[in-house]
Amino acid sequence: MELIDSHTHLESFAAKGDMEGAIERARTAGVTSLITVGTSTEDWAAYRQIATTHQPSVSFTAGLHPCAVESNWADELATLPAYWSGESLSPVALGECGLDRFHLPKQDAVKAEEVWGWQQAAFRAQLALARELACPVVVHSRGAFGECVELIDESGVDWAKIVFHCFVEGPAEMTVLRERGGWGSFTGILTYKSAEAVRQAALVQGLDRLMIETDAPYLTPVPHRG
Repeated sequence: MELIDSHTHLESFAAKGDMEGAIERARTAGVTSLITVGTSTEDWAAYRQIATTHQPSVSFTAGLHPCAVESNWADELATLPAYWSGESLSPVALGECGLDRFHLPKQDAVKAEEVWGWQQAAFRAQLALARELACPVVVHSRGAFGECVELIDESGVDWAKIVFHCFVEGPAEMTVLRERGGWGSFTGILTYKSAEAVRQAALVQGLDRLMIETDAPYLTPVPHRG
């Protein structure tokens, strides 16, 4: 059986000069392909270069992570469509993008509301681009599952192309995705003692639709956690 790691962040391995080692370790474990996921203008070009250098073992995505969304989000997103044009290697998906309530400013309600507005606007814009490109979308959702579903419904993006990365919701939320044709991708959190609801969600999605990821170098499974 060949496995695909559907979500990694390989910049840390590249910075250590360990890309070849990481790919070889993955291959030894039966993982034949890795997707390295872009989060901001600071890593899109680097990930394209990593993927280009290490084809076909590595593919890449490009998108603006909600925690990278600032007041200039529109200017940054204006440069994103170029990654799907020209002779260079194109991303295999748009993302990760989405909504994140957890990292909103804690001590400033006014600022938090402003940032939340930027996140929603940036997510809408990226969903519109994904619909235009007819490409898959990697969704980051933290404390905002319902809002993400609502914006995706509004966007008209094909739900079969939607992946909620690092799925940590329960079976009810997975049912919402399954009814629409969307996907959840599971990390090492699936192995945590406290993650029974996540395991139930994985059962709802079913083995025939199972998607897994390491989010490397994050979210290591038990017994390697920590």
